[in-house]
Amino acid sequence: MVSLFKTPDAEEKLRILAADSQYDLACACGTKNEKNGSRKRTADGESWIYPTTMADGRRTFLFKTLISNVCNSDCAYCPLRAEKDPRRMSLSPEETAKIFMDYLRQNRVQGIFISSGITGNADFAMERILQTARILRFKEKFHGYMHLKILPGTSDEAIYEAVSLASAVSLNIEAPGEKHFLKLSKYKDYLTQIINPLKKIAKITEHNSRGRFVCSSTQFVVGAAGEQDRDIINYSEGLYKRLGFGRVYFSAYQNTDSGANLTREHRLYQSDFLIRKYGFSASEIPLTDSGNLNLDYDPKEYWAILHPDFFPLNINRAGKNELLRIPGFGPMLVNRILKIRQNSTIRTLDFVGQKAYLAKKAGAFVRFS
Repeated sequence: MVSLFKTPDAEEKLRILAADSQYDLACACGTKNEKNGSRKRTADGESWIYPTTMADGRRTFLFKTLISNVCNSDCAYCPLRAEKDPRRMSLSPEETAKIFMDYLRQNRVQGIFISSGITGNADFAMERILQTARILRFKEKFHGYMHLKILPGTSDEAIYEAVSLASAVSLNIEAPGEKHFLKLSKYKDYLTQIINPLKKIAKITEHNSRGRFVCSSTQFVVGAAGEQDRDIINYSEGLYKRLGFGRVYFSAYQNTDSGANLTREHRLYQSDFLIRKYGFSASEIPLTDSGNLNLDYDPKEYWAILHPDFFPLNINRAGKNELLRIPGFGPMLVNRILKIRQNSTIRTLDFVGQKAYLAKKAGAFVRFS
């Protein structure tokens, strides 16, 4: 008996490739939902329409897909790695650009995220991403948000062009250090294909010849290489402070222990927010004796519990950096408190409009005189 297979049309390809793009979380350089990596999709099954929040706080929808899920790499955590047998698909740059422009004209998306498996070699696969970007920028005259994934092993020339075309670029670091990375891949070289390109991206985005701001981001796979949270947090701080990256993302390894990894991912996002927004250093993030975050407490609350000598703080006298250490207090609330204090004395947390559940969390750590 002979089986006949219908050649998939562009929409069927897109449905498969967009679903396979779920492993890339680095879609924007800021998010109001710091609890996760913005995994949500639209509810109507169109998984290529991806809601996210931009660095300036704007909520938007991106068109998000792989150009190809054919991949020669061996990443141990990835269901698309070469030894696996998913249904392999590829979109041409022309198909990808046309579908995106159709959605853009319908006002259903406002930007695009383009990634790919490593098809052939890195530069061959990267050229398909760049060709899609060229069509959109030069032929279609699209000047909106465009995030391009830079593939491990991409040449310096291709990195330069990606930065010149994109609003944001990302290359996944995957693991904190070569020792852990070797547990994930023998196909890729950590120094030459991951670390050196990350440094190159940082240098180019810092000195962009066109004077445009191009955000750079990266992503760790949490729990795939037996790493400690301490390792990830220290590497993240280095990416921010030494390389000037815009965002670090965390993607829980989906294995038999995926529930614990998802909780770790959540705590890592909270720790990341403390470093980016609250003035904490990596060395101040509280860890258990195992070198990992306490899964039962958010790290800011855990820090407060471990530092009883620091509290309670006088809400009417404490400085901004001190107030930011209070559990339940965020940057917006602290700025509101500082403004109110210019003309009034704060007597209760109700006076500053603090939500009840956050006020309850903060109550043990503040005083009013």
